[in-house]
Parts: sequence; structure tokens; C-alpha cells
Amino acid sequence: MINQQSIRRLAHPVVAQLGMMSLIVAALVAFSIPARAAKIERVVSPTGIEFWFVRDATVPLVAIEFDFRGGAVQDPGDKMGLAEMTVSTLDEGAGDLDSTAFHGRMESKAIELRVRADREHVRGTLRTLKENQDEAFDLLRLALNEPRFDTPAVERIRAQTVASLQRKSTDPNSIANRNWWASAFPNHPYGRPVSGILESVARITPDDMRDYARRVLARDNLKIGVVGDVDAETAGKLIDRTFGKLPAKAQLKPVPEAKMQGLGGRTVVDLNVPQAVVNFGGRGIARNDPDFMTAYIINHILGGGSFSSRLYREVREVRGLAYGVHTSLMWFEKAAVLIGGTATRADGTAETIDVVETEFRRMAADGPTEEELAKAKTYLKGSFALNLDTSTKIASQLVQMQIDNLGIDYIERRSAMIDAVTLADTHRVAKRLLDGGLLVTIVGRPKGVTARPPGG
Repeated sequence: MINQQSIRRLAHPVVAQLGMMSLIVAALVAFSIPARAAKIERVVSPTGIEFWFVRDATVPLVAIEFDFRGGAVQDPGDKMGLAEMTVSTLDEGAGDLDSTAFHGRMESKAIELRVRADREHVRGTLRTLKENQDEAFDLLRLALNEPRFDTPAVERIRAQTVASLQRKSTDPNSIANRNWWASAFPNHPYGRPVSGILESVARITPDDMRDYARRVLARDNLKIGVVGDVDAETAGKLIDRTFGKLPAKAQLKPVPEAKMQGLGGRTVVDLNVPQAVVNFGGRGIARNDPDFMTAYIINHILGGGSFSSRLYREVREVRGLAYGVHTSLMWFEKAAVLIGGTATRADGTAETIDVVETEFRRMAADGPTEEELAKAKTYLKGSFALNLDTSTKIASQLVQMQIDNLGIDYIERRSAMIDAVTLADTHRVAKRLLDGGLLVTIVGRPKGVTARPPGG
């Protein structure tokens, strides 16, 4: 654990890094955003598939991001981990190519393909040199339309999943995360581990995986972003070849409404580790809520990952209790949360939790200061450009903007939306966001901390 002296030694390089970062951000604001944002186009392919497109001939690359609504919430209750295992096996052989041949073709052409699953989405990224775009999109077409799910490949992915779950079973961060979500959303798909558990992963069959792919990978729940050295007409043809033969409509199971539970409660999981891992969080604000941008600014000031956040200052700089502490907003179709975490020494756990809860209450009661609001606005406007410095990042932003229904001109409007937030807005929304209490999960052997029921 760090002490005050070591914090002071770290302070000067941190300040220097922040100064350099401000210059980088300023440059990106000046050049990247206007140049790229003005070129975003909504394109419809010849067969009617919509995608958002940015032509960028700076380098001879093409990047595509795609997203299917579905994710782990579509896993049967007794087969948790199905979504993750399915998407992990899509590139393990497809069409007439077995796993070795499929990966061999990708490697020979330096094609990057990654598909992953989270709670509500199956998300994929394809990145290729322009000269190899036809083969890259053909491999993606095979992976999505004709996955083989050969037994050897499935068993290899299962073994990797089991090994990962076994590691997570003794990892305090994984245990804290799993227990927090299970307590926040009991008996709901949001509360289940995306990777499943050992018993559920053992039940998953290749037929289950084929069924999942058939139900979820469909055109009506698909969002696409394309960025790179390709024209819109060619991109449309590539999109049609890749996605055009997928089922027209997904067959998704309805996800029940969700309301976060456990507020005011604490769960303590005994584990013999040097530090205690602490996860904490409360109810958040939906992405389409008019107060979301205000909540986004409040989260940044409170603990949103910057060196200037209140939690960072009070937990690390003032008291030296932890190397870092963070909070973030997460939103789903049926619920939203504000979640955070830290790790501290066993005898500092009680104080750390007390500081976190105190700062939540103080922000809820008084809101941020005018100076904090001004600094947060400047940072959040500038740092967004860092999400637009590569083709892959831009493609990801294009997809996320579609998922969140933000509008194709969101990047142009975003700075004005931040500037429009007033100090009075932050005081009102801080109370709304932070006044409901916290659910806290601790893993380790904390001193002076005991479990307590919700509302305690």
C-alpha cells in the first residue's frame, strides 16, 4: 500500500503527463473532430441494410464494427455462458474451412477479426488492408453465416472457458464483480455472469450454439459502422455480401423489467488475499434520459477516472488508502447503474468505504462547485477526440451512436450539450443520481467491516 510520501513522489510526473495530455487533446480537438465528423454518412446498401460510413483515405485500411442486440441475456438460465462460447467459436472454422485453415487465411493476409459478447450485445470488429478487403469480408461472411462448431473446436473453447472460470474463482476482482451483479439483479439475466459457471458451461452443446447464432445473428437487430479507404458504393456491396443472407428477423426472448436491488447492503466474501477489493454502486440514469449528460458530468467529477476526481483525491491523495478508485455509468435496455471500485489494505477497508459513502452523500447534498463543473466540461469536450484517433475507434463510435439513438450529428452537437449543463442542473441531478444509497461488496479479510442487509 502507498503512503503519503510515495504519493508526493508520483505527483510531479503525473502533472507533467497531464500537461502533455492537454496538448494532445487540444490538437485532436482542432483537427480530428471537424475533419472526421463532417464526413459521417448514413448509407443504405442495395439490399436495404443501413450502415454509417466515414471515408478515410489517410491509410489503406478498412475497419468495420458491427453489433447484434442479444448478448448473454439470451442465454438459457441453465446454460449461462452460451453467448460468449458461441461467439468465441465463430472463427474456429466456417464453410469449407476448418479452424486451422480459417486462421491461416486470416494470418496470411493480416486480417483482424474479433467477436465478443456482453450482457446485451454481440459485438464484432474487422480490420483489414484495403488490398485484402474482399477476402476479409468473405471470411466474416463465412463466420456469421456458416459457422461449423466442429466438436474439436467447441471442446477447445470450452476448455479455455473452464480454465478462465477456474482462475476467476480465486481472483478477488472477479469474485467481487460477480457478487455485486448477483446482489444488484437477483433472479434476472443482468445478475448472471456473462461467462457462465462451470456447471452451465459443461451443458452447452454445438446444437445450442447453432441455435443461439440462428436466433441472434439477424439483420433486424444489426448496427454497422464502416470507416476507411473505400467508397460508399463498394462498402454497400461488401455489406450485402457479408450480412445479406442472415435471417431477416431475430428471435429474441423478452427480457423482464429490472430494478436494482440491495441498496444500503454490504456483502463480505472471505478470501485470504493481501488486499480487500471493494465494489460499490447505485442506480444510474438511462442513456435516453434528458438528465444523462448532467449525470455524465457529475460522475466525472465524483470518480470518473480522472486524476482530479473527488474520490481519487480523498481516497488516494489525502489518505493514501489505495492506488486508484473509479466510478462509471452503465446503461442497459431495462436498467442503469453507477458502479465503482477500488482495492485497499485490510485495515484500511472500513475507512475507504466510509470515505466513498461520505463523498457520495456530500455530492448528493451539495453538488459540484462552479470550478469543478468548468474543469469537467473542458476535459470531457476535449478528451472525446481520443475516441476518434483510429479507424477502428471511429467505427465503434458510429455503432454506439446508433445503439444509443443519438443521431448522426451527435459528435457535432456534443460540445454544446455539455456547455448547456448549468450548476443548478448538476445540483438537482446529483441528488437524483446519488441519494439512493449504495450496494457494497467486499472480497478479502477486511478489518472492521461486517455484512449487513439492504437498507442497513
